Amino acid sequence: MAVPKRKTSKARRDKRRANWKLVIPGMVKCPNCGELILSHRACKACGYYKGKEVIAKEA
Repeated sequence: MAVPKRKTSKARRDKRRANWKLVIPGMVKCPNCGELILSHRACKACGYYKGKEVIAKEA
């Protein structure tokens, strides 16, 4: 059975455990309605992209 030669320090252990994310990468708030959308895409909720309506949505 493999056994570690040296004790893993607390700093090294904690650095390894620190690599997780709270927010989804690439998600931004729509400047028009505030809905979370993928960046560089039209908003599904309001149909706006870069301040212009590109998809006609019913109110």
